[in-house]
Amino acid sequence: MPDSNFSFLKNVLLHSVTAYGGPQAHFAMMMKTFVKQKNYITENELLEYNALCQLLPGASSTQIIALVGYKRGGLPLAILTLIAWVLPASIFMGAISFLLHMIDKRDIETDLFKFIAPMAVGFLLFSCLKTFPLAVKNSASWVIMLVATAITYFLFQSPFVFPALIVAGGITTNITNKRKPEIIAERRKIQWNNLWLFIAIFVVAGVLSETARRQNWEYRKPINLFESNYRMGSLVFGGGQVLMPMMMEQYSIRPEAVRHRNPDVIQIDKADMYTGMGLVRAMPGPVFSIASFTGGMALRDMGETRLERGTMQAIGCAIATVGIFLPSFLLVLFFFPIWNNLKKYTVIHRSLEGINAAVLGIMIGSTFYMMKDISITDANVLSVLNLGVIVGTSLLLLFSRIPAPVIVLICLGLGYWWI
Repeated sequence: MPDSNFSFLKNVLLHSVTAYGGPQAHFAMMMKTFVKQKNYITENELLEYNALCQLLPGASSTQIIALVGYKRGGLPLAILTLIAWVLPASIFMGAISFLLHMIDKRDIETDLFKFIAPMAVGFLLFSCLKTFPLAVKNSASWVIMLVATAITYFLFQSPFVFPALIVAGGITTNITNKRKPEIIAERRKIQWNNLWLFIAIFVVAGVLSETARRQNWEYRKPINLFESNYRMGSLVFGGGQVLMPMMMEQYSIRPEAVRHRNPDVIQIDKADMYTGMGLVRAMPGPVFSIASFTGGMALRDMGETRLERGTMQAIGCAIATVGIFLPSFLLVLFFFPIWNNLKKYTVIHRSLEGINAAVLGIMIGSTFYMMKDISITDANVLSVLNLGVIVGTSLLLLFSRIPAPVIVLICLGLGYWWI
C-alpha cells in the first residue's frame, strides 16, 4: 500500500476518535480535515457525496467517508477506510456491554462532554460559511436554502425530511434554470455485484432467521441478531436518531408482546437500552456503533460457563456491527457510479444547484436545531462559555491551521476544567 494511503488511513482513524456531534458535525469536520487541510477531495465533491448519501438508507457519515476512500484507492481502500472509521466506536460500545454493571445509569452524561455540543455547533457553523458561496448563486437557490432551513428545524426528527428536501431542491432548479450547461463527466462502470450481494444477503438472512426461529435451532439467536441489524441498516432513513428508537422497539418493546409464542426472543432491558443510547451520543464516531452495544447485550446470556458467555457476547458485538454497517457500504458503492453517470444529463446537472442549496439549508437548520438545547442566552458563566466555544471553534476552523482533533481536545479539556 502506498505511503499516501497509510497517511490517509491514519487521518481517518484520528477523525474517528474525535468526530463528535452526529453526521452533520462529522461532515463539517471532514470539510476541515479532508478538504481544507489534506486536499483529499474538493468541496464540490464532498457536497455531492453528502447529497447522495442523504438520499440513501443507512449511516450517511459512514457512506461519505467510505466514498472518500473509494475515490482515492478503489474498493480495497474503501474497505480499510470503513474499518478505520467504524472500529474505535464499535470497540468502545461493545466494551460497554461488558461493563454495564459498573456504570452509574443516573449520571451518564459526565461534565467532561459538557462543551462537545457547542463545539459541534461551531463545526456546523464553519461548514455553513464555507459551503454558502458554493451553494447559493441566485434567487432560486436562496429560496431553496431558506425553505430547507425552516423545514429541517421544525421536522428534524422526521426520517424522510432530508431526502425529500434534496429531491425537491433538485426539481425546483430544473424548473427555474433552463440554461444548457457544458457537462464533463467521466463514465463509471456500475458495480451490479454490490446490488446482487445486498439483495442476496437480505433474502438469505431473512429466510434463515425465520427458519431458525420456527425450528428452534440451538444457535438461532446469532442468526436472528444478524438479520435484525442487517434489516435495520438497509431500511433506516434519518441516521442514528431514527435507528435508536427502531432498536428500542425491536429489542425492548416488541419482545414483551411475542414472548408467549417465542420464549427465546432477543430481549434487552429498557433501562439498559437507555444507557446505551445515552452513552453513544457522548462518544465520537458513527452513532450506528450502538449496534455493537445491543449485539453484546443480546447474546451475553448464551453459554454455560463464564468463558462461553463472554465469547458469545463478543461474537454478538461483531455480528451486530457487521450487520448494521454492511448494507450502507454495499448500497453506496452501487449507487455512486449511477449518480456519477447521471450527471452527464442536463436535467440532473441542473438539479445539482438546487441539491446543494437544499444541503446547505439542512446544515443551517441542523445548526439551529442543535443550538436550542444549548444555554447561550442565560445570564451566567455557562452561557458565556457555550457562546465562546461556538464562536471560538468557528474562528479557529476558518482562520487557523489548528487540526480539528486538537480543537476537540481543547473542548474536552475545558469540560474537565469545569468539573
